[in-house]
Amino acid sequence: MKRFIIPTLIIVLALALAGIAIYRQVNPAPAPVQPEPETVFCTADAMMCPDGSYVGRVAPSCAFAACPTIATSTSEASNE
Repeated sequence: MKRFIIPTLIIVLALALAGIAIYRQVNPAPAPVQPEPETVFCTADAMMCPDGSYVGRVAPSCAFAACPTIATSTSEASNE
């Protein structure tokens, strides 16, 4: 009877390891969940620019957008 204990334990251990391997193949670990990016809401106020136009706030920092630049013409007519 004692001579059957070690072979029986080896067979049980082998079957247990095979069962674990088959279970992991059939039921793989779920993919990690990626956190969703945080949504930023800015207040709806506006700032008046020197040219009279208005700009609003821009996410994610909620700072006011840059005022539009005024295109100036540097070409002058010369009378020669």
